[in-house]
Amino acid sequence: MSDAPSRIAYVINSMEGGGAQSPLPAIIRSIEANGAEVRLFALARKDGKAIPRLAEAGIEPRVFDGSLSDHLGAMRWLRRELKEFVPDAIWTSLTRATLLGQKVGRELRVPVASWQHSAFLKPWNERLLRWRRKASDFWIADSTEVAQLTRERLRLAPEKVVTWPIFAAEPDALTPARWSDGETVRIGALGRLHVSKAYDVLLEALAMLRGRDLPDFELIIGGQGPEGEALREQAEKLGLENVAFAGFVDRPGEFLAGLHLYLQPSRREGFCIAMHEAMAAGLPVVVSDVGEMPHTVDSEAMGRVVPAEDAGALAEALGELLANPQDLAAMGEAARQRVLELYPQDRFKRVAAEIVERLRQLARG
Repeated sequence: MSDAPSRIAYVINSMEGGGAQSPLPAIIRSIEANGAEVRLFALARKDGKAIPRLAEAGIEPRVFDGSLSDHLGAMRWLRRELKEFVPDAIWTSLTRATLLGQKVGRELRVPVASWQHSAFLKPWNERLLRWRRKASDFWIADSTEVAQLTRERLRLAPEKVVTWPIFAAEPDALTPARWSDGETVRIGALGRLHVSKAYDVLLEALAMLRGRDLPDFELIIGGQGPEGEALREQAEKLGLENVAFAGFVDRPGEFLAGLHLYLQPSRREGFCIAMHEAMAAGLPVVVSDVGEMPHTVDSEAMGRVVPAEDAGALAEALGELLANPQDLAAMGEAARQRVLELYPQDRFKRVAAEIVERLRQLARG
């Protein structure tokens, strides 16, 4: 097994469209570039909107079509699939996939590496992962914030946690046109319509701006999710006629290139792919102080950081930037340079190579 791992089974929770799935092609290709064959296994289809993007990249996932509550059926399916694939290592993501992947990895006697993406874990999931922490040979965190939380929550030794930001800034990303005098300022937010994204707080903040001497502006929220109906009702109740809901966005680069300013008011985050993509596209950002976001947005030259769930602070920051839309392009360029420096392509590839080599050593052992 001198060339192991030649096969890696990558096990994830679902094929739901969103930020967690958007970096999958780049992750898989970077693993393959280090001599491994990767096959993707998903434990649920959900809306299935991640599948077309994977297909464009030439990646065909294997998907369990049972219900989300059928854990035993998912376990049996994964066991059958992996016995057929015969992996040299298993790579898991998030709690359900990790627990099932650990179980099958033990049966097949292959090493297991497990992603941690979120700064938030449900209490029961945290207890389960802590109990099963030794079933994964090492853990991969998508940011320095999540790495620290993973070491603390799961009581892991520092060497058991590797930090691999799941983002590499694209130097050739589509960029927006500069705002011109008299033009409506286009503001955007991108992400699942879920309570964690705090779009309800954003709508409250917009209502607070009513009556101020500001240029015309509009907010476009891209995404779908369980809070969609409630958010539309809230916008209507607040009389926010300049708010639009775009639904699922399958071309985020094009969406971002049509904006002048980006907002991410989340209650909780891990790395937050969408915000970093917005910065790479040359957009200034207004973000909450959760997850990795305040570490990236470390200067007002590229945007603003406000306390999470503080509609008043969000309104003040937004009002300040809207009052000077002629400055947005320069701020966006500063944001772009920041992520190009922090998250270059070569760093992404280098860490991928280190992780694959670590799995290779474990498989040899």
